[in-house]
Amino acid sequence: MATYLTFITAVLLIILLIGLWRVIGGPTSADRMLAAQLFGTAGVAILMLLAAVQNEEALLNVALVLALLAPLTLIAFVKLTGSK
Repeated sequence: MATYLTFITAVLLIILLIGLWRVIGGPTSADRMLAAQLFGTAGVAILMLLAAVQNEEALLNVALVLALLAPLTLIAFVKLTGSK
């Protein structure tokens, strides 16, 4: 079981590095915002993995709050930039 969790965590970290490259070098602000949304999704996944490994219920609550806040940032971005 630990081998699977290690592999999943490594994949998530690689995804975060790719997203960081997109945030830094994204051609448009929309690309950067979508990469930031990727951070939120990967962050929720990593927190859920940590909660499973450590049997810590509080980490699941933090993951839930992060999952609820991530779409709000996208909505705010769309309203501020006037994207369609």
